Amino acid sequence: MENSMPVSAPTEIELKLALPPSQLDALLRHAVLADTPPGQQQLANTYFDTPAGDLASARIAVRLRQVDDRILQTVKTAGQGGGGFSSRQEWEWQVPEAQIDHIALAALPPFQESLAPVIKDLRPTLRTDFIRRSWQLDWQGNHIELVLDEGEIVSNGAQAAICEVELELQAGEPEALWSLALELAASVPLRPSDTSKAARGNALGAQQWPLPEASTPAQWLHRATVALDAYHDSSLPEHLNAAQQALGTLATHPDLDARARNDAETLVAALSHDGQPTAAYGVAALNLAYRFAYQTTLR
Repeated sequence: MENSMPVSAPTEIELKLALPPSQLDALLRHAVLADTPPGQQQLANTYFDTPAGDLASARIAVRLRQVDDRILQTVKTAGQGGGGFSSRQEWEWQVPEAQIDHIALAALPPFQESLAPVIKDLRPTLRTDFIRRSWQLDWQGNHIELVLDEGEIVSNGAQAAICEVELELQAGEPEALWSLALELAASVPLRPSDTSKAARGNALGAQQWPLPEASTPAQWLHRATVALDAYHDSSLPEHLNAAQQALGTLATHPDLDARARNDAETLVAALSHDGQPTAAYGVAALNLAYRFAYQTTLR
């Protein structure tokens, strides 16, 4: 079989939510999913980078994914957004075997300039293997795919569990992602997650979990979210402390109005001692993330 050509998909617009494994049954029983049978796939994924980590530094992911008897090569750029919400470019095409298609890779925009010389140095760096259940949902006149991924990340001998929900907009308005997430979070303790599987694997392999700097309310929420992601993969108390400190700073930020401040104060009170969210945490975090995504200033 010959290689197919890379296909640039429409900009991927999604909302990523972390789910405690103990709450899987609660999600599956939710009325939104109860009447829609899911599809199911076993996905085996290998990510590639250079020994120097050039792709991780550029926040670009190159992946081979085996789906049944097909192998797909995917390139994803860095997501723009926060509070679980992101939009990013993606290219995907079928390849005949589990080896990087260097020629097609070199033709893509992310590899036209500074990354062009490193293509020859790409090697496998981490794996993500998981079961994906997916639901095609008609939600308030919009088409949303809800996927539930369960499995593990393996990187440089270290492992971390995958248990997450992604809401991807197939047709309609991005605001629908937030309303669906809030419907779910009202009874299932979901929380926004800002760290992709590839970024989690890179941090896990290096045993380093850098946190973003922050000054605005949106940045402090993002820092808290990334710190929670880091805590659940590393179990290092310093990352839970960093999340709690970021939430405390957010709650007292002078650029919050009364409604946003109330949600921020809820985050401080609703995060458990072991870093697990309550339903109240998830709802407040989503409310804030939505406001930060669609309002440039909060006064």
